[in-house]
Amino acid sequence: MKKYLLSFALACMSLTAFAQTDYEKIMTEKIAKIETCKTPEDFQTLANDFERIGSKESSQWLPPYYAAFSQIQKGRVMMRNGNMQELDGVASQAEKFLGLAQSLAGADNAEIHLLKKMANSLRMMVNPAQRFMTDGARASEELNIAEKLDAANPRIALIKAEDIYFTPEQYGGSKTKGLELFKEALVKYNNYKLKTALDPNWGRSEAEYFISLPVEKTK
Repeated sequence: MKKYLLSFALACMSLTAFAQTDYEKIMTEKIAKIETCKTPEDFQTLANDFERIGSKESSQWLPPYYAAFSQIQKGRVMMRNGNMQELDGVASQAEKFLGLAQSLAGADNAEIHLLKKMANSLRMMVNPAQRFMTDGARASEELNIAEKLDAANPRIALIKAEDIYFTPEQYGGSKTKGLELFKEALVKYNNYKLKTALDPNWGRSEAEYFISLPVEKTK
């Protein structure tokens, strides 16, 4: 009887390990696709994929996190294309996934607070003049929370660099200071240690891109 129970326990452990390996494999494949997505449709498809993974792996916070990130990236592409009117809906979808991720990971997760900052920034861009004191303020608050939780996080430095770089000088922006912050972000990328291979690790290529720009293009 003891031999049977031991065999059963070992079989259960093997199945659990196989399931975990399968989860890690598909997550690794989907995360890699973030770098190759170009259009809003690409990012929407990826968000759907992460949502499906999350429905099967309901105890894991990373699938809804990446679903939210895919939605935010979709919104950022739309913003660059001048399609501002649909950003509220995109931000709402991102926030839905972030609420789920936070319920699984806890309130002290800097990566989640950073994406909340980015979602609020998307909302603000629908009408910056009217929403700066509401969505803009919430974005700043979420960024401050993220930085307090994990000051060494390179993605926090990256988003701060973006904000300074793209804000007009009359509103406190500075391309020169933005570039300095991109350089700081790259240093942090080089020193930051991930807890797992699936943890957020996006943004390095953006920092490298801005640092590589000729001086005349940054003025």
